[in-house]
Amino acid sequence: MSGEPDGPEGRLRRFATIWSRAIFPVTATSLTRPEFEQQLVPLARRLRDALQERVFDAAAGQAVGAGLIGTHCTDPEALSRTLDCVDAYLVLYCGGDGPQEELRARSARIQHAVAAGFAQALRERTLAEQEAISRAALSARSAVAEALHASEARFRAVFHGAAIGIGIADLDGTVLEVNDALVRMFGGLEHQLRGRNVGEWTHPDDSPHVWRLYEELVRGEREHYRVEKAFYRPDGTVLWTNLTVSLLRDADGVPQYQLALMEDTTERRLLNLRLRYEATHDALTGLPNRTLFFERLEKALAVGGNNRFGLCYLDLDGFKTVNDSLGHAAGDRLLVEVADRLQSCATAPGEMVARLGGDEFVALTTGPDTETEVDELAGRIMNALATPIRVEGRELTVRGSIGIVEGPAGVRGAAEVLRSADITMYRAKSAGGNRYELADPEADARAITRHGLTTALPAALERGEFFIEYQPLVHLGDGSVRGAEALVRWLHPQHGVIGPDRFIPLAEHTGLIVPLGRWVLEESVRQARLWEARHSDAGPLRVNVNLSPMQLTHPGLVSDTVDILEREGLEPGALCLEVTESALIGADDDLLKPLRRLAEMGVDIALDDFGTGYSNLANLRRLPVSVLKLDRSFTQGMQHFPADPVDLKIVEGIVSLAHSLDLAVTVEGVETGAQADQLRELGCDTAQGWYYARPGPPDRLHELALADATS
Repeated sequence: MSGEPDGPEGRLRRFATIWSRAIFPVTATSLTRPEFEQQLVPLARRLRDALQERVFDAAAGQAVGAGLIGTHCTDPEALSRTLDCVDAYLVLYCGGDGPQEELRARSARIQHAVAAGFAQALRERTLAEQEAISRAALSARSAVAEALHASEARFRAVFHGAAIGIGIADLDGTVLEVNDALVRMFGGLEHQLRGRNVGEWTHPDDSPHVWRLYEELVRGEREHYRVEKAFYRPDGTVLWTNLTVSLLRDADGVPQYQLALMEDTTERRLLNLRLRYEATHDALTGLPNRTLFFERLEKALAVGGNNRFGLCYLDLDGFKTVNDSLGHAAGDRLLVEVADRLQSCATAPGEMVARLGGDEFVALTTGPDTETEVDELAGRIMNALATPIRVEGRELTVRGSIGIVEGPAGVRGAAEVLRSADITMYRAKSAGGNRYELADPEADARAITRHGLTTALPAALERGEFFIEYQPLVHLGDGSVRGAEALVRWLHPQHGVIGPDRFIPLAEHTGLIVPLGRWVLEESVRQARLWEARHSDAGPLRVNVNLSPMQLTHPGLVSDTVDILEREGLEPGALCLEVTESALIGADDDLLKPLRRLAEMGVDIALDDFGTGYSNLANLRRLPVSVLKLDRSFTQGMQHFPADPVDLKIVEGIVSLAHSLDLAVTVEGVETGAQADQLRELGCDTAQGWYYARPGPPDRLHELALADATS
């Protein structure tokens, strides 16, 4: 490998130098910084290899994390700085010419692996140290007891040479002797320890059984006990210890002294507390994170009795715009300011604020009267956000949407409560934002079902859960079947048959409508070809297929349609594509161009739901349509006798206009014979509705067409 400054090895060395400079101040090594850097070079090389490997291997990153512990980088700050260096410089110096997005994603996975390896190695090292110290404590106890009975000179040698703190007290608790290690642990003043009574060393954090064990020992009821105990040093600081107290007896077995062995665990305890804090708090804002919030919420929900809870789920409106326009640094400063304001809103007992991630925050209140308190808490939050925040020299107006869930404790789980709050928050956002909404169980159920259907849609298409029913199109003049409209259905494993009104909007929202629409077109064209082959004597049967607005804008619409028709061997005239009137309101030439090309090929274009939109009737001249489908709302007034004369005039006018433009007219929703007769008199061409047949399997259309042909 090249050792040149700009060669791979030179760039690797530059990364190792930056890394060593970042973490050297927080290491416990006795090496110089250049010597320490040499220890990091092999670890840097492993990071580079992990970044460039074809298949990601988490073990390499974990080994680097463990390697940091091996170089005495046990301070969590060393891990934090390492992750920052990897994030900022690994791809820059070790990524080569690879695809940057993929390398950045790989770098993020490496960071997770390094953190996991660091935590595991630190845990193993701590356990090993604890075990070694425990063995040393037991060994020292035996040695001191033996020396005490053997000779004064030997006792002194063992006592003062021990690496752990040792103290001897009489059975009344008066301290008689302390060794040098114990004196150092308490601040270096021996006279402040000798002569004191152990009963003076109580501490607020003592567990209740500590002094009970002590009493049992001095009464001779137990030989020893071991506890974790805190002491106050003379300067007021706290010393945390693993304390083992044993009873020493004379040669006749009579209790004589207490022997205390102390291991200083203060630094390890502070490290564990720091690791716990970092694991449960958001690094940017200092607020409790999702982990700690869930712990608190679960605890609040587990309490029975008359206790209640209230939860506010906040999402900032338009935060992405701030990030995109001003940059992530400005977005971070905005989040910090928002966090400070939220924290000032939840200061009462039983209230807390947490950051779940991104621009999502939660506020929790507990107690017997949360119905009122949570409403007031939401109001305080909205007021706190009302004042503009100054970032990058600009005043930003912050808006937020809040979902509120309130109720008795002990009824629902934390995940269910948070999901309900999340759903309610999105309801507030969809209502315009900058507001709060209360949870509605029925709305929650609908949203959960809608979400479940949305996530199940892609797999449903792959598993073949969709099927098509066909509703006949009948010629009003002679009553013959001229074709059918294809209507897609979803046979859901849990919910049964689901109509298009429930899942088509979801497919539109997710973009799945394009592959689903292509499948419907393929199946419908194939079925039309089968009809044509089975009863050619009955005349051609046309199939009508609905197009969604998203399909209209898809660049493959024309080519897909041509390919399907040619592959199945169906003439274009046997296909009619239905487009809703609302989809073509204000349509420009680019949107109409694919429809024009299809119409020029011979495919019929029908304007569906005509009369429900606001299009200009004169606009019909520029649309490439050959059929108008009147919405069922026009036929409802004809179900009763006599028919509404206004409805009759409107339909008559539309039919006259359509025929003057050489457009055929199809009417939907025909349910009675009287309707059919009136529509025939008004000049309508074809109709569909329950009067003729409900949507059904394709074979039923074949039977109807066959009956027409033989009658």
